[in-house]
Amino acid sequence: MPTVLSVHAKEQSTYVVTASFYNEDGDAVEPSAVVWTLTNGGGIVVNSLEHVIETPAESVDIVLRGDDLTILSSEANQGVRILTVEATYDSVLGTDLPLKGSAKFLVDNLLKVS
Repeated sequence: MPTVLSVHAKEQSTYVVTASFYNEDGDAVEPSAVVWTLTNGGGIVVNSLEHVIETPAESVDIVLRGDDLTILSSEANQGVRILTVEATYDSVLGTDLPLKGSAKFLVDNLLKVS
């Protein structure tokens, strides 16, 4: 189940989601690889957004803006977005261990935004 973010994005504006990574002991960890995907509530990739983060860190900011936050024709008053983050890290338990998570948020439809 995704984490539900309480702050809504505004249509065609800027929205920043911070992803932080923790190992099996709950300690912050720097992953060896991080990728993320933005989809709508139906699982359709929005604005072709599937990205690799070039410089992984214990915490990374994912900046969504403009067309990333467009209300689709199938969405009426609000658009549902799900940001899925996948990473791998190394620990004493093994190498390339998977970390996966997602955050769900709403995009508010603003009148007269083009």
